Amino acid sequence: MLRVENIYKTFNPGTVNEKKALQGVNLHLRDGDFCTVIGGNGAGKSTTLNAVAGLWPLDEGKIFIDGIDITNLPEFKRAKYLGRVFQDPMTGSAPGMTIEENLALAARRGKARGLKKGLTKAERDEYTELLKILDLGLEKRLTSKVGLLSGGQRQALTLLMATLQKPKLLLLDEHTAALDPKTAAKVLETTDKIVAKDKLTTLMITHNMRDAIAHGNRLIMMWEGRVIYDVCGEEKKKLQVSDLLKKFEEASGAEFANDRMMLG
Repeated sequence: MLRVENIYKTFNPGTVNEKKALQGVNLHLRDGDFCTVIGGNGAGKSTTLNAVAGLWPLDEGKIFIDGIDITNLPEFKRAKYLGRVFQDPMTGSAPGMTIEENLALAARRGKARGLKKGLTKAERDEYTELLKILDLGLEKRLTSKVGLLSGGQRQALTLLMATLQKPKLLLLDEHTAALDPKTAAKVLETTDKIVAKDKLTTLMITHNMRDAIAHGNRLIMMWEGRVIYDVCGEEKKKLQVSDLLKKFEEASGAEFANDRMMLG
């Protein structure tokens, strides 16, 4: 479903601020893979995700989604293949609009707009059932402004909006990092439900090694713009944080120094 072929990206080339962010990243996700991505600051996690999303052109390499070459497609054209949830809970929804209006916008993304009535009873009934998945009581607050919701509620709603049209690839960019531990756990539980229900191919960046092990069927570790460890299936299920630290030291020749990721 996703093929990232030998991609390179350097920011500010030829200057004192030159940063080789990606150095030959290769990543292939099968249909239905739920892959978590870990690595220290500057490892290339978010840069890889942003490359797939099309935020800027690559220096070299190719990206394919479901066999379609999207390497040179602008961000707005490749958006139809993608669902995305950002780190900031305030980013993915419109605060001045109601919950049902936000869901309607997500449902109509990429479709032709007409002058017919904005929301039908059938749509409201559908949104009520969808919101029950979140187990946050939002199905009883369809007409509440999204700006009145908590950060966790907004992030759960954004997740629902991002998956409403069953994207070919779901991108989760540390989508629980700004939440308190209890709320983060709830959003991750919801993520697992939605991904499993719709069999979504998912790429999830996380700063938490325990979460990276506990969620998904596959895990990759990045360092200095490269994938240095890739594990899936039963081997992934047996992993401990100590195993990841050992693998990192073996592959990089350095000691992992991000306490936030180890202790999260």
